[in-house]
Amino acid sequence: MSAAGGVYRAFERGQKSGCDSILVFTKSNRQWKAKPLTDEDIAAYKQAETDFDIHPVAVHASYLINAASPNEALWEKSYQALKVEVERAGQLGIPFLTVHPGSYVKSDEASGLAKIVAALKRVLVETAVSAPNVTLCLETMAGQGTNLGYKFEHLAQLLTEAGPSDRLGVTFDTCHVFAAGYDIRSPETYAATMDEFDRIVGLDKIKTFHFNDSKFDLGQKKDRHAHIGEGFIGREGFANFLNDPRWADHPAHLETPKTKEDEDGSEIEMDVVNLATLRSLIK
Repeated sequence: MSAAGGVYRAFERGQKSGCDSILVFTKSNRQWKAKPLTDEDIAAYKQAETDFDIHPVAVHASYLINAASPNEALWEKSYQALKVEVERAGQLGIPFLTVHPGSYVKSDEASGLAKIVAALKRVLVETAVSAPNVTLCLETMAGQGTNLGYKFEHLAQLLTEAGPSDRLGVTFDTCHVFAAGYDIRSPETYAATMDEFDRIVGLDKIKTFHFNDSKFDLGQKKDRHAHIGEGFIGREGFANFLNDPRWADHPAHLETPKTKEDEDGSEIEMDVVNLATLRSLIK
């Protein structure tokens, strides 16, 4: 949900779209620097949190962060940006921070994973006082390029070697998991995929979901989000999650395109449509 004009404004926008929970950025997601949160910013957020029945809130960290980078200067810059993201979530009292694990670029998978572990261990120590209640959620990825986190084994290794810690978890993105080759479309394939995740990572590590359909078919390793029911996952795939009692208290957020052009050329507000589609699938 847009936080333009102040993070607190996301609550009103979320209410207008019919949200029960929202995903926000607390700073520009495509800039390194962030204007520090003032006492007024924090007070406005806390007031909005009281005024609107929307919870929990989750933050998405900047897309620029690459904790797997083999470039030491870029790794340190990414680490400091991650630390700031965690601290800002702590200042606002936001419980979940989703971050992309990273891309090993010109190194290799093992080196990239080791770099991410180093960043996670360090940030857990350095924010233990400033953000003790913020859980860092590693996002499942689609597998494009040299991005890490598309295999359940990657996530298991990161969580194990950086922890164990109650402040580490996973954000399960449906489009990304599907693109990476894990089928979730039928009750049978969904059950098999979740059993595999449980065996390798542990279902208790899932803290939040991103509900996105996929513009590409299973295992294509392409990260292209589609509106709910309009991609290759389809409605039944989402019904599998929505009717699984294990996720009843877990927040799920849309990252689908905000608008869609109607036949007459007018724009449709798609958050409302996608939310209605998801709710219609609950039995």
